[in-house]
Amino acid sequence: MRTSRTAGVLLSALALALAATGCGTETTPAARSTGGTGTASAAAPADRVEPLAAAPHPRLPAHIRSADGRRVTVTSTDRIVPLTGSLSEIVFTLGLGKHVVARDITATFEQARKLPLVTRAHDVSAEGVLSLRPTVVLADTTTGPVEAIGQIRDAGIPLVVVGPAKGLGDIGRRIDAVAGALGVPESGAALKQRTAQRIDAVRKSVPVRKGRARPRVAFLYLRGSASVHLLGGRDSGAASLLEAAGAVDAGKASGLDKDFTPITSEALARAAPDALLVMTAGLASVGGIDGLVKLPGVAETPAGMDRRVVAIDDGVLLNYGPRTDQVLKSLVAQLYANGK
Repeated sequence: MRTSRTAGVLLSALALALAATGCGTETTPAARSTGGTGTASAAAPADRVEPLAAAPHPRLPAHIRSADGRRVTVTSTDRIVPLTGSLSEIVFTLGLGKHVVARDITATFEQARKLPLVTRAHDVSAEGVLSLRPTVVLADTTTGPVEAIGQIRDAGIPLVVVGPAKGLGDIGRRIDAVAGALGVPESGAALKQRTAQRIDAVRKSVPVRKGRARPRVAFLYLRGSASVHLLGGRDSGAASLLEAAGAVDAGKASGLDKDFTPITSEALARAAPDALLVMTAGLASVGGIDGLVKLPGVAETPAGMDRRVVAIDDGVLLNYGPRTDQVLKSLVAQLYANGK
């Protein structure tokens, strides 16, 4: 059912955490700079998406091929239900936010936060979705359970599946898919151009490190309350972002060809990271940097010894969407703070 390896492993780990804690994953948005000293920087910008200036004008019906191979016809965008936070970001940024009537638990940005929730621990409630009388539902290949997706389709609701995001190269494709499904391809082209330009601008700001090796950064997925402590490998989803920031994905470079592996002293020794990339809620769940360095092997790494940690909000880190330029900007700023 979940065909994206990255999302599947993350959601499996998250399900363990939710089962242990009985709570969701919504967090107070922040991108805290903890490089070097382990102290937080100035307050993060507001957790909002920025819609395009020009209002969209849907041309319907839209006939598209869903990522699961089905032909879908969308005749109305009056009541849209995106079933992932990343898809919600795209819909709102295209300028169709006023037509969104529900959200997934990962849609934590300000404009979506008060919408009815139709997922629990990332599982979709078909009854919750159908009760809101949607005219179109957007999902991706990690959305489930499969029975819920089938129930929505059986009710006659157009449901469009979008392929997963694994890296920067997937952003334009996903924007095109959502814009096409909602009958606003021109808005999609404009958003794709704006997003690419902003990402390119951040990439050009990466410091030139003449004669110095690129920093090795390990992505750690943490849910301390459920004892979920994972080291990201080649398919964790972070490699593209780290490489755009001029860094080396330490897990991938160490030969870890899985998405994730449990954190061990041996695995971290092979990765030898100069810095650690974590989600803000994950870092908080292990007791901040003081708790992080107590995990097996962390204190012995160059990153642990320097307490060099880059923390970015869970809701945007691996979304690969319209706000990825902000994620990359925060990553670059924290990673190269104090001339590191």
